[in-house]
Parts: sequence; structure tokens; C-alpha cells
Amino acid sequence: MNIVITGGAGFIGNHLVEKFLEKNHKVIVIDNLLTGSKGNLKNFNQLKNFSFINLDVQNHIEIDGEVDYVLHLASAASPKAYTENPINTLKAGSIGTINTLGLAKAKNAKYLLTSTSEVYGDPEISPQPESYWGRVNPNGVRSMYDEAKRFAEAAVSSYNRIYNIDSRIVRLFNTYGPKMKINDGRVVTNFISQALNGEDITIYGKGNQTRSFCYVSDTVAGIIKSMNSESNEVFNIGNPNEITILQLAEFIIELTESKSNIRHEELPEDDPMQRKPDIKKALSVLDWKPVIGLEEGLKETINWVKANLN
Repeated sequence: MNIVITGGAGFIGNHLVEKFLEKNHKVIVIDNLLTGSKGNLKNFNQLKNFSFINLDVQNHIEIDGEVDYVLHLASAASPKAYTENPINTLKAGSIGTINTLGLAKAKNAKYLLTSTSEVYGDPEISPQPESYWGRVNPNGVRSMYDEAKRFAEAAVSSYNRIYNIDSRIVRLFNTYGPKMKINDGRVVTNFISQALNGEDITIYGKGNQTRSFCYVSDTVAGIIKSMNSESNEVFNIGNPNEITILQLAEFIIELTESKSNIRHEELPEDDPMQRKPDIKKALSVLDWKPVIGLEEGLKETINWVKANLN
């Protein structure tokens, strides 16, 4: 296949690129390197099936030759990144989605959008099924990301209905693993780097808010299962094993054998109190479920952070 992937220099996108190239697909990465890293692509640059276009998806996208699949991952994805780049985040989810859908339409290509569990906002039900419409603050400090992804989903659904674009949407829950940016404010790498440095581990609020952490290889497997499915439905891709943020911090201190203490700070505005995916549909339709447990995934991530911590 000839695959175009936006955001391919980022965390999850880079793991997908690696998988596609292993299968001898031709891969074109489009990335403006706002949050992605060209260093993530250095091992691919000499491969004849790989090419990189430094382009913001807000701009018109022109690709020579056939395209079989367009995957749109481009977006700031950590709270630190999207609050520092709110307008770019909104445009990546709106204009960028329209532009990538236009490319898929012009090339008669299949399309996949990586959406997010953030479309559920601060949910009133748990676990969250795909049928749940969410509870999102449209004017809040996180709204640029939440609403950009909600717009993106609406755009994909509209192109599917009006133009018969063969599209899929996956809602990714918290994903972690090697190649995450260490300093981008995501909780797993934050806690690991603080623990390894012997610094206080910063928890916002009491730490009783919950998250469900999915190791990156499981997330990538879920995305690929959706790509290869005949279904145009929306799928939650995440690990349903829920843990509080305080439990996560204590577990990372244990695994790193750190002497770090835990420091509590004020809970940020609109920080969701729970995240837990209902993955019954992914299991029944895609035959997908996560297989990497939290301890195994954290150990791999800790080793990677150790090797890359400045």
C-alpha cells in the first residue's frame, strides 16, 4: 500500500510508520515538526519506501502518484502542547482534517482519523462507550483540543455520508511507551523523569482522578485492526484497567526504586476525573484487546526514559 500519515514524526505516528515499513508499504510522512521530532525519522531516511514532507496540514496537500490510505494523526496531543499552541491545535483538527479528507477524496483512498477520549470531556458515566456523547466545556482551557477533535469527527462522518469516503475513527485513550517526549507534560513521562531524578512527584489535586493507560504497541495494533476492518464505525482504543493518579505515582516510585516524595498542587481547570474505555465493540468487531500489562509497559518506558534523559 501507499500510505500517507500526518503527524508521523510524533509519538504514536512514528510507531505506525515503523510497522508500515516493516510490511514493505510505501510511507509518506507529513509533519510540521511543531511537536514531532525529525530525529524520530532518522532510521527511515535511507529507505526507498519512505519520504518526508515538512508541511503544516493547514496548507493544501499535493501528493504525486497513487495513495491507498490517509491517516490523520497531526495534532498537539499533550495538555502542555495544546495549551501553548491553541490556534494551531484548532486548525489541525479543523482545516487539517478537511485538507486530509480532500486528499483522500481526490485519490479515492481510505481514511482513518485518530480522535481521542477527550471528546467525552469530564464524563458522567464509566466506562465510556462510543455511543456516549460526552460532557465537554466548549469554552474551557482544554477546549481547543476537545472541540478540534469533535469537529474532526463530524467532518469525517460528513465526508463518509456525502462523498462515500471509506473512513474510520478511533478514539485513543491515554497511550504511553518509548518515543514519548519526556518534557511535554504527560503524566507517565513526568512521573518517571521526576522519580529517576529524585525530584518530588507532582500530583494535581488529591490524585483520586483515574486514567486508563494503554501501551503504545497495543494502541498501534488497534489502529491497524481498524484500518484493515470493513467497518466504518467509531472505536475506543484503550486499556480498560483503571488506576488513580496517586496509585500510578506510587507504582512508578516502586519500579524506579526512587526516594521521591509526592507533592500535591492545585487541580487544573476542567481536568477530567475519570477515564475508562468500554472496548466491547473493538473486541467483538475488530478482535482487538490490549495485551501489555501496566507493569510490563512501565518497565519498558522507564528503561527508555533512562536512556534518553538529559
